[in-house]
Amino acid sequence: MEILAPNVSGIARAARALAEGLLVAIPTETVYGLGANAFDVRAVARVFEAKKRPTFDPLIVHIAEMGFLEEVASFPNELARRLAEAFWPGPLTLILPKRGRVPGLVTSGLDSVAVRMPAHPVAREIIRLSGLPIAAPSANPFGYLSPTRAEHVARMLGEAVDFIVDGGASDIGVESTVLDVRGPRPRILRPGGLPRGAIEEVCGPVELVDRSSAQPTSPGQLESHYAPRARLRLVGAGGLVAAPIAEGDAVLFFDDASRESFERARTVSARGAHRVLSPSGELREAAASLFDILHELDLAGTAAIWAERVPAEGLGLAVNDRLWKASTK
Repeated sequence: MEILAPNVSGIARAARALAEGLLVAIPTETVYGLGANAFDVRAVARVFEAKKRPTFDPLIVHIAEMGFLEEVASFPNELARRLAEAFWPGPLTLILPKRGRVPGLVTSGLDSVAVRMPAHPVAREIIRLSGLPIAAPSANPFGYLSPTRAEHVARMLGEAVDFIVDGGASDIGVESTVLDVRGPRPRILRPGGLPRGAIEEVCGPVELVDRSSAQPTSPGQLESHYAPRARLRLVGAGGLVAAPIAEGDAVLFFDDASRESFERARTVSARGAHRVLSPSGELREAAASLFDILHELDLAGTAAIWAERVPAEGLGLAVNDRLWKASTK
Protein backbone atom coordinates (compact mmCIF):
# COMPACT_ATOMS: atom_id res chain seq x y z
CA MET A 1 0.00 0.00 0.00
CA GLU A 2 1.37 3.39 -1.01
CA ILE A 3 0.02 6.81 -0.02
CA LEU A 4 0.00 9.35 -2.85
CA ALA A 5 -0.06 13.13 -2.59
CA PRO A 6 -2.95 14.90 -4.35
CA ASN A 7 -0.58 16.54 -6.84
CA VAL A 8 -0.14 16.07 -10.59
CA SER A 9 2.12 13.01 -10.29
CA GLY A 10 0.04 11.40 -7.53
CA ILE A 11 -3.21 11.88 -9.44
CA ALA A 12 -1.65 10.51 -12.63
CA ARG A 13 -0.32 7.43 -10.80
CA ALA A 14 -3.73 6.80 -9.24
CA ALA A 15 -5.43 7.02 -12.64
CA ARG A 16 -2.94 4.57 -14.19
CA ALA A 17 -3.40 2.18 -11.29
CA LEU A 18 -7.16 2.11 -11.83
CA ALA A 19 -6.66 1.41 -15.53
CA GLU A 20 -4.31 -1.43 -14.57
CA GLY A 21 -7.00 -3.10 -12.45
CA LEU A 22 -5.60 -2.02 -9.08
CA LEU A 23 -7.52 -0.67 -6.08
CA VAL A 24 -7.18 3.01 -5.23
CA ALA A 25 -8.75 4.78 -2.25
CA ILE A 26 -9.76 8.24 -3.43
CA PRO A 27 -10.94 11.28 -1.46
CA THR A 28 -14.41 12.63 -2.13
CA GLU A 29 -16.42 15.38 -0.48
CA THR A 30 -18.58 12.74 1.26
CA VAL A 31 -16.20 9.96 2.42
CA TYR A 32 -13.17 8.16 0.97
CA GLY A 33 -14.08 5.59 -1.70
CA LEU A 34 -12.36 2.31 -2.58
CA GLY A 35 -12.11 2.65 -6.34
CA ALA A 36 -11.85 0.04 -9.09
CA ASN A 37 -12.49 -0.01 -12.84
CA ALA A 38 -16.25 -0.65 -13.00
CA PHE A 39 -15.85 -2.65 -16.22
CA ASP A 40 -13.14 -4.96 -14.80
CA VAL A 41 -14.88 -7.83 -12.99
CA ARG A 42 -11.66 -9.00 -11.33
CA ALA A 43 -10.93 -5.54 -9.96
CA VAL A 44 -14.50 -5.20 -8.69
CA ALA A 45 -14.24 -8.63 -7.07
CA ARG A 46 -11.15 -7.38 -5.21
CA VAL A 47 -13.25 -4.53 -3.79
CA PHE A 48 -15.74 -7.00 -2.32
CA GLU A 49 -12.86 -9.12 -1.02
CA ALA A 50 -11.00 -6.16 0.55
CA LYS A 51 -14.14 -4.89 2.28
CA LYS A 52 -15.54 -8.35 3.09
CA ARG A 53 -18.71 -6.96 1.56
CA PRO A 54 -21.59 -9.28 0.60
CA THR A 55 -22.15 -9.40 -3.15
CA PHE A 56 -25.88 -8.71 -2.74
CA ASP A 57 -25.04 -5.11 -1.75
CA PRO A 58 -24.63 -3.03 -4.97
CA LEU A 59 -21.88 -0.48 -5.56
CA ILE A 60 -21.97 3.16 -6.67
CA VAL A 61 -20.32 3.95 -10.00
CA HIS A 62 -18.53 7.31 -10.11
CA ILE A 63 -18.10 9.37 -13.26
CA ALA A 64 -16.10 12.54 -13.95
CA GLU A 65 -18.17 14.14 -16.70
CA MET A 66 -21.69 13.83 -18.07
CA GLY A 67 -20.31 12.22 -21.21
CA PHE A 68 -19.21 9.22 -19.12
CA LEU A 69 -22.80 8.47 -18.18
CA GLU A 70 -23.88 6.95 -21.48
CA GLU A 71 -21.34 4.16 -20.96
CA VAL A 72 -23.05 2.94 -17.79
CA ALA A 73 -26.64 4.19 -17.63
CA SER A 74 -29.42 6.21 -19.25
CA PHE A 75 -31.82 8.86 -17.99
CA PRO A 76 -35.29 7.29 -17.67
CA ASN A 77 -37.06 10.65 -17.84
CA GLU A 78 -36.49 14.39 -18.10
CA LEU A 79 -36.72 14.81 -14.32
CA ALA A 80 -33.68 12.56 -13.82
CA ARG A 81 -31.73 14.71 -16.25
CA ARG A 82 -32.78 17.90 -14.45
CA LEU A 83 -31.66 16.54 -11.10
CA ALA A 84 -28.27 15.51 -12.51
CA GLU A 85 -27.80 18.94 -14.07
CA ALA A 86 -28.77 20.62 -10.79
CA PHE A 87 -26.68 18.56 -8.36
CA TRP A 88 -23.79 16.99 -10.29
CA PRO A 89 -21.03 17.22 -9.34
CA GLY A 90 -22.11 16.74 -5.74
CA PRO A 91 -23.34 14.37 -3.02
CA LEU A 92 -26.28 12.90 -4.99
CA THR A 93 -26.41 9.32 -6.28
CA LEU A 94 -29.09 8.51 -8.85
CA ILE A 95 -30.54 5.03 -9.41
CA LEU A 96 -30.78 4.70 -13.19
CA PRO A 97 -31.43 1.97 -15.78
CA LYS A 98 -28.05 0.36 -16.45
CA ARG A 99 -26.30 -0.29 -19.75
CA GLY A 100 -25.41 -3.84 -20.65
CA ARG A 101 -21.67 -3.29 -20.30
CA VAL A 102 -21.90 -2.84 -16.52
CA PRO A 103 -21.08 -6.19 -14.85
CA GLY A 104 -23.75 -7.80 -12.72
CA LEU A 105 -21.29 -7.93 -9.83
CA VAL A 106 -21.38 -4.11 -9.64
CA THR A 107 -25.19 -3.98 -9.50
CA SER A 108 -25.79 -7.21 -7.56
CA GLY A 109 -27.65 -8.55 -10.58
CA LEU A 110 -30.14 -5.66 -10.69
CA ASP A 111 -31.19 -3.96 -13.93
CA SER A 112 -30.36 -0.60 -12.36
CA VAL A 113 -27.08 1.07 -11.41
CA ALA A 114 -26.25 3.73 -8.80
CA VAL A 115 -24.30 6.63 -10.37
CA ARG A 116 -22.67 9.71 -8.89
CA MET A 117 -20.37 12.51 -10.05
CA PRO A 118 -18.25 13.55 -7.04
CA ALA A 119 -17.52 17.22 -6.41
CA HIS A 120 -14.03 16.67 -4.99
CA PRO A 121 -11.60 17.99 -7.65
CA VAL A 122 -8.99 15.30 -6.92
CA ALA A 123 -11.52 12.48 -7.29
CA ARG A 124 -12.89 13.89 -10.53
CA GLU A 125 -9.45 14.39 -12.04
CA ILE A 126 -8.39 10.84 -11.16
CA ILE A 127 -11.54 9.45 -12.77
CA ARG A 128 -11.20 11.72 -15.81
CA LEU A 129 -7.57 10.73 -16.40
CA SER A 130 -8.38 7.03 -16.02
CA GLY A 131 -10.98 7.36 -18.77
CA LEU A 132 -13.19 4.91 -16.89
CA PRO A 133 -16.27 4.80 -14.70
CA ILE A 134 -15.08 3.87 -11.21
CA ALA A 135 -16.99 1.61 -8.82
CA ALA A 136 -16.20 3.00 -5.38
CA PRO A 137 -17.97 2.07 -2.15
CA SER A 138 -16.65 3.56 1.09
CA ALA A 139 -13.06 2.50 1.77
CA ASN A 140 -13.68 0.56 4.98
CA PRO A 141 -14.45 -2.99 6.11
CA PHE A 142 -18.11 -3.77 5.42
CA GLY A 143 -20.46 -2.50 8.11
CA TYR A 144 -17.79 -0.47 9.91
CA LEU A 145 -17.33 3.30 10.21
CA SER A 146 -16.85 5.13 6.93
CA PRO A 147 -13.46 6.83 6.44
CA THR A 148 -13.20 10.60 6.23
CA ARG A 149 -9.39 10.76 6.27
CA ALA A 150 -6.61 8.85 4.50
CA GLU A 151 -5.31 7.54 7.82
CA HIS A 152 -8.69 5.91 8.49
CA VAL A 153 -8.34 3.94 5.24
CA ALA A 154 -4.75 2.96 5.96
CA ARG A 155 -5.61 1.72 9.45
CA MET A 156 -8.70 -0.24 8.40
CA LEU A 157 -7.70 -1.73 5.03
CA GLY A 158 -3.90 -1.65 5.06
CA GLU A 159 -2.35 -3.81 2.34
CA ALA A 160 -5.75 -4.77 0.91
CA VAL A 161 -5.61 -1.49 -1.04
CA ASP A 162 -2.84 -0.69 -3.52
CA PHE A 163 -2.82 3.12 -3.29
CA ILE A 164 -4.43 5.79 -1.09
CA VAL A 165 -4.64 9.36 -2.37
CA ASP A 166 -4.49 11.69 0.65
CA GLY A 167 -6.87 14.53 -0.10
CA GLY A 168 -7.34 15.64 3.50
CA ALA A 169 -10.53 15.46 5.53
CA SER A 170 -13.84 14.99 3.71
CA ASP A 171 -15.88 18.21 3.73
CA ILE A 172 -19.35 16.69 4.13
CA GLY A 173 -18.43 13.59 6.14
CA VAL A 174 -21.48 11.41 5.40
CA GLU A 175 -22.24 9.40 2.28
CA SER A 176 -24.24 10.71 -0.66
CA THR A 177 -28.01 10.86 -0.78
CA VAL A 178 -29.33 8.00 -2.94
CA LEU A 179 -32.37 8.87 -5.05
CA ASP A 180 -34.35 6.45 -7.23
CA VAL A 181 -35.68 8.44 -10.19
CA ARG A 182 -37.10 5.61 -12.29
CA GLY A 183 -40.69 5.79 -11.07
CA PRO A 184 -43.41 8.45 -11.23
CA ARG A 185 -42.19 10.01 -7.97
CA PRO A 186 -38.53 10.21 -6.83
CA ARG A 187 -37.70 8.13 -3.72
CA ILE A 188 -34.84 8.70 -1.29
CA LEU A 189 -33.37 5.26 -0.56
CA ARG A 190 -30.63 6.64 1.70
CA PRO A 191 -30.52 10.10 3.31
CA GLY A 192 -27.12 11.68 2.87
CA GLY A 193 -25.06 14.72 2.05
CA LEU A 194 -27.71 16.42 -0.11
CA PRO A 195 -30.68 17.47 2.05
CA ARG A 196 -34.19 16.41 1.07
CA GLY A 197 -35.32 20.03 0.93
CA ALA A 198 -32.77 20.89 -1.75
CA ILE A 199 -34.00 18.03 -3.93
CA GLU A 200 -37.63 19.04 -3.47
CA GLU A 201 -36.85 22.57 -4.63
CA VAL A 202 -36.03 21.06 -8.02
CA CYS A 203 -38.58 18.26 -8.38
CA GLY A 204 -41.32 18.75 -5.80
CA PRO A 205 -42.19 16.24 -3.05
CA VAL A 206 -40.06 13.11 -2.76
CA GLU A 207 -40.71 9.95 -0.79
CA LEU A 208 -38.36 8.81 1.98
CA VAL A 209 -38.49 5.01 1.99
CA ASP A 210 -37.91 2.64 4.90
CA ARG A 211 -34.33 3.04 6.06
CA SER A 212 -33.38 -0.64 5.94
CA SER A 213 -33.79 -3.68 3.74
CA ALA A 214 -32.51 -7.26 3.73
CA GLN A 215 -32.41 -7.08 -0.10
CA PRO A 216 -30.96 -3.64 -0.85
CA THR A 217 -31.51 -1.91 -4.18
CA SER A 218 -28.87 0.67 -3.32
CA PRO A 219 -25.90 0.97 -0.96
CA GLY A 220 -26.59 1.82 2.68
CA GLN A 221 -29.98 0.10 3.06
CA LEU A 222 -28.94 -2.69 5.42
CA GLU A 223 -30.24 -2.37 8.99
CA SER A 224 -26.81 -2.61 10.62
CA HIS A 225 -24.12 -0.45 9.01
CA TYR A 226 -21.60 2.35 9.67
CA ALA A 227 -20.96 0.83 13.11
CA PRO A 228 -18.01 1.35 15.49
CA ARG A 229 -16.54 -1.57 17.40
CA ALA A 230 -17.88 0.01 20.56
CA ARG A 231 -21.51 -0.65 21.43
CA LEU A 232 -23.45 2.46 20.46
CA ARG A 233 -26.66 3.29 22.32
CA LEU A 234 -28.93 5.86 20.66
CA VAL A 235 -31.44 7.97 22.61
CA GLY A 236 -33.80 10.79 21.70
CA ALA A 237 -32.87 14.45 21.96
CA GLY A 238 -32.38 15.29 25.65
CA GLY A 239 -32.53 11.59 26.59
CA LEU A 240 -28.95 11.35 27.80
CA VAL A 241 -29.84 12.83 31.18
CA ALA A 242 -31.94 9.77 32.12
CA ALA A 243 -29.81 7.17 30.29
CA PRO A 244 -28.11 4.43 32.40
CA ILE A 245 -24.60 5.58 31.47
CA ALA A 246 -21.90 3.60 33.24
CA GLU A 247 -18.66 4.97 34.61
CA GLY A 248 -16.20 5.35 31.75
CA ASP A 249 -18.77 5.21 28.92
CA ALA A 250 -18.31 7.78 26.15
CA VAL A 251 -21.06 10.33 25.54
CA LEU A 252 -21.73 12.00 22.18
CA PHE A 253 -23.73 15.25 22.31
CA PHE A 254 -25.22 17.21 19.45
CA ASP A 255 -24.20 20.66 20.72
CA ASP A 256 -22.76 22.53 23.70
CA ALA A 257 -26.23 23.33 25.06
CA SER A 258 -27.01 19.61 25.31
CA ARG A 259 -23.66 18.88 26.97
CA GLU A 260 -24.12 21.69 29.52
CA SER A 261 -27.65 20.56 30.35
CA PHE A 262 -26.38 17.01 30.88
CA GLU A 263 -23.50 18.08 33.10
CA ARG A 264 -25.78 20.20 35.28
CA ALA A 265 -28.16 17.28 35.78
CA ARG A 266 -25.71 14.49 36.58
CA THR A 267 -22.09 13.55 37.20
CA VAL A 268 -20.30 10.92 35.12
CA SER A 269 -16.72 9.80 35.68
CA ALA A 270 -14.20 11.99 33.87
CA ARG A 271 -12.69 8.80 32.50
CA GLY A 272 -15.57 8.63 30.08
CA ALA A 273 -14.97 10.76 26.97
CA HIS A 274 -17.44 13.55 26.22
CA ARG A 275 -17.58 14.69 22.59
CA VAL A 276 -19.74 17.27 20.80
CA LEU A 277 -20.71 16.98 17.13
CA SER A 278 -21.20 20.73 16.70
CA PRO A 279 -20.66 23.20 19.59
CA SER A 280 -22.98 25.74 17.93
CA GLY A 281 -25.60 23.19 16.84
CA GLU A 282 -24.86 23.48 13.11
CA LEU A 283 -25.98 20.35 11.24
CA ARG A 284 -23.37 20.56 8.49
CA GLU A 285 -20.61 20.61 11.11
CA ALA A 286 -22.26 17.70 12.93
CA ALA A 287 -22.31 15.61 9.76
CA ALA A 288 -18.70 16.43 8.93
CA SER A 289 -17.45 15.47 12.40
CA LEU A 290 -19.59 12.34 13.03
CA PHE A 291 -17.34 9.59 11.65
CA ASP A 292 -14.15 11.39 12.69
CA ILE A 293 -15.27 11.42 16.34
CA LEU A 294 -16.46 7.79 16.24
CA HIS A 295 -13.09 6.72 14.77
CA GLU A 296 -11.35 8.61 17.60
CA LEU A 297 -13.44 6.91 20.28
CA ASP A 298 -12.91 3.47 18.74
CA LEU A 299 -9.16 4.03 18.52
CA ALA A 300 -9.15 4.92 22.21
CA GLY A 301 -10.71 1.55 23.02
CA THR A 302 -14.05 2.89 24.22
CA ALA A 303 -16.39 0.01 25.11
CA ALA A 304 -19.71 1.86 24.93
CA ILE A 305 -20.90 5.11 23.37
CA TRP A 306 -24.13 6.92 24.25
CA ALA A 307 -25.36 9.27 21.53
CA GLU A 308 -28.40 11.49 21.11
CA ARG A 309 -30.38 12.14 17.97
CA VAL A 310 -29.90 15.48 16.28
CA PRO A 311 -32.74 17.64 14.87
CA ALA A 312 -34.45 15.69 12.06
CA GLU A 313 -34.08 18.33 9.36
CA GLY A 314 -31.63 18.97 6.54
CA LEU A 315 -28.42 16.99 7.06
CA GLY A 316 -29.80 15.89 10.43
CA LEU A 317 -31.74 13.14 8.60
CA ALA A 318 -28.45 11.67 7.35
CA VAL A 319 -26.75 11.97 10.76
CA ASN A 320 -29.67 10.23 12.51
CA ASP A 321 -29.74 7.54 9.83
CA ARG A 322 -26.05 6.76 10.39
CA LEU A 323 -26.45 6.78 14.18
CA TRP A 324 -29.45 4.44 14.01
CA LYS A 325 -27.68 1.98 11.73
CA ALA A 326 -24.58 2.09 13.94
CA SER A 327 -26.56 1.50 17.11
CA THR A 328 -27.24 -1.68 19.07
CA LYS A 329 -30.79 -2.68 18.15
